[in-house]
Amino acid sequence: MKDSDVIEQTFKNIDDTLRKDAGCSSELDYVEQTSWILFLKYLDDLEKDKKTAAELRGENYTPIIKKQFRWNVWAAPKKGNGKLDHHKALSGDDLREFVDLQLFPYLKRFKTQAESADTLEYKIGEIFNELKNKIQSGYNLREVINLIDELRFRTHKEKHEMSHLYESKIKNMGNAGRNGGEYYTPRPLIKTIVKVVAPEIGNTIYDGAVGSAGFLVEAFEYLKKSKKLTTEDVTTLQKHTFYGKEKKSLAYIIGIMNMILHGIEAPNIVHTNTLAENISDIQEKDRFNIILANPPFGGSERKEVQQNFPIKSGETAFLFLQHFIKKLKAGGRAGVIIKNTFLSNTDSASVSLRKQLLESCNLYTVLDLPGGVFTGAGVRTVVLFFEKGAPTQKVWFYQLNLDRNLGKTNPLNENDLAEFVELQKNKTDSANSWTVDITGIDQDTYDLSVKNPNNKDETVIREPKDIIDEIKALDGESAILLQTIRELV
Repeated sequence: MKDSDVIEQTFKNIDDTLRKDAGCSSELDYVEQTSWILFLKYLDDLEKDKKTAAELRGENYTPIIKKQFRWNVWAAPKKGNGKLDHHKALSGDDLREFVDLQLFPYLKRFKTQAESADTLEYKIGEIFNELKNKIQSGYNLREVINLIDELRFRTHKEKHEMSHLYESKIKNMGNAGRNGGEYYTPRPLIKTIVKVVAPEIGNTIYDGAVGSAGFLVEAFEYLKKSKKLTTEDVTTLQKHTFYGKEKKSLAYIIGIMNMILHGIEAPNIVHTNTLAENISDIQEKDRFNIILANPPFGGSERKEVQQNFPIKSGETAFLFLQHFIKKLKAGGRAGVIIKNTFLSNTDSASVSLRKQLLESCNLYTVLDLPGGVFTGAGVRTVVLFFEKGAPTQKVWFYQLNLDRNLGKTNPLNENDLAEFVELQKNKTDSANSWTVDITGIDQDTYDLSVKNPNNKDETVIREPKDIIDEIKALDGESAILLQTIRELV
């Protein structure tokens, strides 16, 4: 059996164990609980590697974790033959009480004791401040620990296989819920967006809706292959390239773990509500060269959060788009996924935001995606590619037309997007692509509807949900207007 098959079977066995536990009720719980235990096993292997490296240099290594809280003491004490020492290994209520009352409080303190936020110590503290042990049975917990103890993070191959299978768990978690896109953006789409935006080593890369960190992970993989890396390049990629923010605790934990498994030792991801930042406070030092993101669509924010933006909107993605425009450095590039109705909605927020985007940035490419790209999400999306600085003169559109319906068993793949990647290099017009001169669009509505001029029979049919969403948005604006009139009267 291949190593990857062994790891996959181990993950399945872990899920089977957690399924029996009263404290874990969903795929989301399985991933969360697997993640914190997996993280501690990773930390143990990392410490072993660092100790070995220090010894080879003739130096001493001081472990991050105190002896009684190390993996080989409480989780997997071994006999001389390498087998688990069942007399020393905690189990049942003893194990659960140790984890809840001693281990977690100890690890939480790392956040306040760390020298800075970009250290591994800080990330340890932050992770364990954001979650709790939900595994109610100490016997189930022992079983999961024993399974995870079989996994290794020592070689590049082991880490690669582990990261691949962890991504599969994230994908399954996304598919299991109604908000699949919140946790999992299809990797073929992310890879394509990264190729088009084409970051370079030395660029700072940001995702303010980081989720499972798919964009940052794929950008890291892209940059690793972009050239032969120097020692300085490696340090740059590890410490000064990738930045993210995430509001939700579970997504934050998964994003951190995903980046660690891909080789970023102390990810620069902050657990915070990105939209709570007033964009008028953003200064040059807060800006980035590259933004890659799939902000949550269909969400909503409180009125006080909306006050942080000049264009008020109940649509979370519209607030994120304003944030991203402000966060880009001059000359910086972005690839952002958004609902396709953004291009044509007639409410004032949509019109104002399109106007701002076209006037402050060069929206050079729009990729129109078919339905089914986001499993279970049920929305049509587009990808906006733009560069900050000069206003838009022309927009090159590409409509992805496939000869099959996309879904869970028939997902998007990189070959589907190969023609788009090739044609966008020179903005070539074809049966699926065309160019729109901005001087030719309605200057009152800035309507950018996807209307392929090469398809004469095409009738643009809007989804009922999109129509209802627009009606709700217009009703909301009317209510605000009426309230303003009442206050004036």
